Amino acid sequence: MTAADIGVTVMSVTDIERHIMEYFVTGASGWIGTAVTAELLQHGHEVVGLARNDESAAKLSAAGAHVFRGSIDDADGLRAPAEAADGVIHLAFNHDFSAHAAAAEADRAVITALGETLAGSDRPLIVPSGVLGLGNGVDVATERTEFDLAKTASPRLPNGKLALDFADRGVRVVSVRFAPTVHGDGDHGFMAGYVAMDRLAGVAGFMGDGSQTWPAVHVADAAVLVRLALEKAPAGSVLHAVADEGVEHRAIADVMGEKLGLPVRAFEPDEIPEQWAWLARFLGFGSRASSTATQELLGWTPTHNTLLEDLAAGYYTER
Repeated sequence: MTAADIGVTVMSVTDIERHIMEYFVTGASGWIGTAVTAELLQHGHEVVGLARNDESAAKLSAAGAHVFRGSIDDADGLRAPAEAADGVIHLAFNHDFSAHAAAAEADRAVITALGETLAGSDRPLIVPSGVLGLGNGVDVATERTEFDLAKTASPRLPNGKLALDFADRGVRVVSVRFAPTVHGDGDHGFMAGYVAMDRLAGVAGFMGDGSQTWPAVHVADAAVLVRLALEKAPAGSVLHAVADEGVEHRAIADVMGEKLGLPVRAFEPDEIPEQWAWLARFLGFGSRASSTATQELLGWTPTHNTLLEDLAAGYYTER
């Protein structure tokens, strides 16, 4: 089956040269990208979304976006749509942790290609990062808090600095650090995995005393922030897509226990259930982050549900 067979308009480089468009979005059909695409379209912007298969292309076309067929594995292939756009939002990333180093390397190639393409144009380039692991896990991390790249175990984190370096080359580059949980109805990410593990283990659990905290933001609020960053954030800005500065793990377990009808209990590291093995390194970790400076800079105010409200609404537990 081809893209034409399913009624998708696929743009070639020639089409892009003829077509008036606004923003090129990688990861446009993903969890955050879908919300960002909808937010941009609702505010009168045009979107050209990167699609690597027919399913993604059909989803973008149905949403009202244009489609550019390509892949983040072909960084040079993204130069043409970036050059034709008024700005770029780069959200795509391969989250297969078994190949995390290779994914980070591919991401560096994409950021380099996009940055070089936009150099000297003062057009915006929005790149994602995260707040998990920022600071000491006790103090509230702010937009000024920097990662200790010498100690980080993630090969992706240095990519944020690579992107910000393009601010000195005439690119209005902005780093948006997302909370580790970007939640909402339809989320199949970390929190959905947490709920699934509780189901398998037959218990809603937490580590130690459960006082570890977890920043969060609703996906719709995150999308608004990305749009505002695209429209008016200064070059070199670091923004925090964070609404809940830190939700205690015990509070999360309490809500999940109630919704799933499971007992709630604490676990120590040496008694982690097998079903929780992959979550253990996260559940014992605390993180707190603020978005005060971001809100003041852009006039951004989160208005949607908190993480606990989304859990209580059953979006994660009633699937």
